[in-house]
Amino acid sequence: MVMKPTAILTAALLCVLSPISFAKPIKVFILAGQSNMEGQGSVDHEGDRKDGKGNLVWSMEHSKSADKMKKLKNDKGEWVVRDDVQISYKVGDKLLKGGLSVGYTGYAADGSRRHIGPELGFGFVLGDYFEEPVLLIKTAWGGHSLHGHFRSPSSGKPAYDTGTWPKPEDIGQSYRQMVKEVRAALADLGDQKYEIAGFYWQQGYNDMVTPQAIPEYAQLLVNLVSDLRKEFNVPNMPVVVGELGNGGPVTEGAMFEFRKAQEEGTKRIKNAVFVKTTDFDRPPELSPCPGHGHHWYANAESYFLIGEACGEGMKSLLK
Repeated sequence: MVMKPTAILTAALLCVLSPISFAKPIKVFILAGQSNMEGQGSVDHEGDRKDGKGNLVWSMEHSKSADKMKKLKNDKGEWVVRDDVQISYKVGDKLLKGGLSVGYTGYAADGSRRHIGPELGFGFVLGDYFEEPVLLIKTAWGGHSLHGHFRSPSSGKPAYDTGTWPKPEDIGQSYRQMVKEVRAALADLGDQKYEIAGFYWQQGYNDMVTPQAIPEYAQLLVNLVSDLRKEFNVPNMPVVVGELGNGGPVTEGAMFEFRKAQEEGTKRIKNAVFVKTTDFDRPPELSPCPGHGHHWYANAESYFLIGEACGEGMKSLLK
């Protein structure tokens, strides 16, 4: 295990909700988005191509990032659990809580801990940066758009028909659920002091494939951050927006236009940074799921590097 002086006390606090209050507040980060924030990076051979290419176990030996990922296992070959970085992630009716490690993804509802999302790389970066304990509150749902599901209050209703996904009555449901789950996780801290230290947004595929959504995405992103800052009374909350970089560099088409909208929206937000991720795309033949380009082909190295880069982006704002 990786531990700091406050780690054991922090883990106990988050597990049993002790009323004990420490001098230094827990640094809280909200992680939100759709399936690529949920986590589609494959950990081991179960359900993968038989040669294991691109999963985390394989990547720790054969990928370009093998050296930097060695820290994910201890000397006994076990997955490291960071007690100084806790995570809270609700999957359906199941609340996942504990020290940061592999397995905090949407698949965990059925007991599978064989996937990772960007929270792993992100959490390692922030855990190393802070002396204080860190809490990641993750909220993500596959296929949920910003023009529909995550549409925040100041954006109002869309001026066009969103079709059957989401239904008109469900516009903004993911925004409301995100706020609800963040508040619940904060309430679980009891009397422990905390500080909402940042927001990490990894989302966009469903907006990218909706032509009407791309022109309004930049403003919707501005509104989302503005509403969240008001909701939690953190007017200068640092914000990281991870690029929808799967598929690598492009020079035209919907993906190109969408990435421009992401970057433009981020530039309009004070104390925010846009993190490019196209360099982390890996070829399908070196990935667990060659047919899943929308999920980075389930390549674990990609997901780790995305999270790490966005963690470094957050550090640049915190400094």
